[in-house]
Amino acid sequence: MDFQLAPEQRALCDGMRELLAGRFGREQLRAAVEAPALDRALWRELAEAGFFALRLPEADGGVGLGLPEAVLLMEETGRALLPGPLVACQLLAGAVDGVATGERIVALAETAGGPEPGAGREPGAASGRPEGAEAAPEPGPDPGAAPGAPLWEHPADCDALIMLGGAEEADPVDQGRAAGAYRSAAADVLCAPFASVDPLTPLARITNIARKTPLALDVPRLHREAALLTAAQQLGSASRTVEMAVTYAREREQFGAPIGSFQAVKHLCAQMLVRAEIARSAVYAASVTEGVLDATAAKLLADEAAVRNARDCLQVHGGMGFTWESDVHLHLKRAWLRAARWGGAAAAEEALAAGLLA
Repeated sequence: MDFQLAPEQRALCDGMRELLAGRFGREQLRAAVEAPALDRALWRELAEAGFFALRLPEADGGVGLGLPEAVLLMEETGRALLPGPLVACQLLAGAVDGVATGERIVALAETAGGPEPGAGREPGAASGRPEGAEAAPEPGPDPGAAPGAPLWEHPADCDALIMLGGAEEADPVDQGRAAGAYRSAAADVLCAPFASVDPLTPLARITNIARKTPLALDVPRLHREAALLTAAQQLGSASRTVEMAVTYAREREQFGAPIGSFQAVKHLCAQMLVRAEIARSAVYAASVTEGVLDATAAKLLADEAAVRNARDCLQVHGGMGFTWESDVHLHLKRAWLRAARWGGAAAAEEALAAGLLA
């Protein structure tokens, strides 16, 4: 079986990379850091390029492609650090009017909870406090909200929220998969401000929903594919940080030689490449098999590659990597946030272990 990309798939990736380079280059990225509101014009351009309707049948105005192609395009958005509920909008393009055309933006949230402060990262790493130090109180006008209340990405930009319900006392791996899906208008969702580790991804903690409408959606499939598409974004970020580290190691000189000629730096970059390629194999394979455990493994490997590669990229950059002007920290913070979505490492490891013993 040949798992090399077909010429059409390579052209698809090249087209998306070219679009993002022209519309969301470094200048636009840094502007989004300061003002993280989504660019509706760019959102409509993505829709015109077929990004959201990629998997809809041609008879319904879609492109008629499959999950492997969706993974390839999500990988490109991960490379570019493109913000927004991209995964949700692609998955819901056929379920919510206006999403496929880019006129409406929807988000997905889980009643089982979203990423907590510090989820997916080392203790104290993002906040700057030493390990073991007590965390600062969570901001927001509703300090009495349940700590497991779900988080909503880009609440100010979304027209609707799709909540995936969870069964009480369900296994942690299956949380949110046993019940149904519900749609609410943005105005019907009450939320409290929540400090996000990623400056490109505003968050709010959902405190109450005034009105919701049931949706007939395949919730287990939504979870599985959301995890896989998020893994594809992580893969894109992991690949990009490899390129950033190698480029800097070639250009930065120390003791009269590029630092990339030093064995320690060579090994660091080589380990980054190995992580990214292992994750790539898992993500691409899961897009073909569409298996639950395959998607779980892909997410676990991609999360590890994205987080550890961003940290190693920062290490290669040295003091420059710690500065706000460098983009390395943006990849690390986005990787931390994504790693806590759609099942964390502990739940994934338990699911995979159970699968091996079954």
